Amino acid sequence: MKKIASTSLTALSLAAAMALAACGGGGGDSGSASTPSNGSGPTPPQQTVTSGNVSTPQYAANSMQLAAFNLLNQYRQQCGFPALTENTFLDQAAQNHAQYLGLNGGAITDTESSTNAGFTGVTYTDRAVKAGFVSGASVGGVSGGYYTNATLSQTQYGEQLAYDWMSGVYHIGVAAWPVTEVGIGFNQTTYNGYPEIQATLSFANEAKTITSNGPITFPCQGTAGVAYSAGGETPLPPNTSGNWGTPIAIAGNLTDTIVLLSATLTPVSGGSPLNLQLLDSANDPNKLLPAYQAVAYPTTPLSPNTAYSVSISGTVNGTPFSRNFTFTTGNVIG
Repeated sequence: MKKIASTSLTALSLAAAMALAACGGGGGDSGSASTPSNGSGPTPPQQTVTSGNVSTPQYAANSMQLAAFNLLNQYRQQCGFPALTENTFLDQAAQNHAQYLGLNGGAITDTESSTNAGFTGVTYTDRAVKAGFVSGASVGGVSGGYYTNATLSQTQYGEQLAYDWMSGVYHIGVAAWPVTEVGIGFNQTTYNGYPEIQATLSFANEAKTITSNGPITFPCQGTAGVAYSAGGETPLPPNTSGNWGTPIAIAGNLTDTIVLLSATLTPVSGGSPLNLQLLDSANDPNKLLPAYQAVAYPTTPLSPNTAYSVSISGTVNGTPFSRNFTFTTGNVIG
């Protein structure tokens, strides 16, 4: 199996932009000014960050896009994170970038080069504005690819990419970022006679408050079916030499700072606790995690179809917190 996934500073720039917006800086809901009337007709309505939103998903039935959208929202809403709304401008931006990846050999990257085929903008923000999204807003995203020597259904490909992102230590934000809008793009090429998929998500419109009672987590109490093993992420999660186990995201509000102190994972059926690797903005060697999000993860794979008890402690803005819950892995490799 060949599986490709990539994250970069650009992929996580949304986190920094949202933190700036929460402090009164750039990003947020700012939009372009209305065009002055010249007397020939009414002034066009001002475009906003929600322009292009649709109340009901417009993705085709049984498509990769709909499968990824539904799975992400299922997990996000179960754990208390904002539901994602489809935005057609972000869809176009994401589709353009997925096609760019396919046109340029399938190598996964978050940025584009103006000299390459299919170029529509260097960054996620550039591509969103090019597709019609309001300028001045914060836009981020993730990109990834998937290949296996079999032909899967469109739904299977869409769900697999979603599981890939959710099981990445640096990609898990797709389930835990405080955003409310998404655009989804998938492209398909052929490698050794089988489909190779390139995919992109574009995110925007931050929710400044997602919790009033301390940090929330993904997975959370009762979550089931998440990947028990994952690999192929760039950058490589610290202290891993091969595949790792299910990561756990701990997230607060945009202005929060989370520091992890301890985290263990214990099979419910019995066994010794596993001490998890702790990663937050203070100790992240890649400087990609925002202050409001931390991740705890086992540095080796877990077991499939197994229930685990989680115990996490840390501080949020200097105040101690703890979280205890149980989740169950599926028979999925991310």
